[in-house]
Amino acid sequence: MKAAWALLVWSGLAVATPAAANERGTMWPDTPRARLELEALVATLDASLLSHPSATLTLEAWCRDHGLAPVAHVVAHRVPGIARAPSAEQRHDLAVGADEPVAYRRVALACGDRVLSVADNWYVPSRLTPAMNDLLARTDTAFGHAVADLRFTRRTLDSTRLFTPLPDGWERRGLPPPGPGPLAIPADILRHRALLYRRDGLPFSEVVETYTAAMLDFPPPPQPKREAP
Repeated sequence: MKAAWALLVWSGLAVATPAAANERGTMWPDTPRARLELEALVATLDASLLSHPSATLTLEAWCRDHGLAPVAHVVAHRVPGIARAPSAEQRHDLAVGADEPVAYRRVALACGDRVLSVADNWYVPSRLTPAMNDLLARTDTAFGHAVADLRFTRRTLDSTRLFTPLPDGWERRGLPPPGPGPLAIPADILRHRALLYRRDGLPFSEVVETYTAAMLDFPPPPQPKREAP
């Protein structure tokens, strides 16, 4: 099972498994209404992630609210065999010297059988408790769950929209006409880079989170019925 997850995210891209997509059969049509709804959804997701310190808890709320899994619990499936040393800029962000150990962890954050995001995490082991370091090294516990006792805060460094359902200038030229098939949604829809801080103001983690199209794998809302004239 772990090997399957590793293959799924080895390239750094994550999508819902074909079985999950086929089971739900959810496809967003290429219509003006669907584009507006998707724009609102991605903007809502972005705002939720930016306003809460724990991406893990935000993903669980999104999973629960949109029915993406029977149980809204996020698990971090570690991707083995990847090692990325922190850059000089990252060491500066984390306020550590050249000799301070910085650990790296890449995980696919899944709710049920859907991979909702892929996270690259650089963290300073000396700023966590031994129990937290043990959880991160040995288990698939999501980072936000593992360090929850720190009651950490989060500062976003970058936020990048990778999916824009509305074309440039739509407010002047109007929305495109409906297409013949479903709307093409890229594998990745949003990316954040952030620093996590302990309550004493010391940074302990820098994370790059890439959110996938599986976040939108639920049926479009029903259209209101028109009343007879």
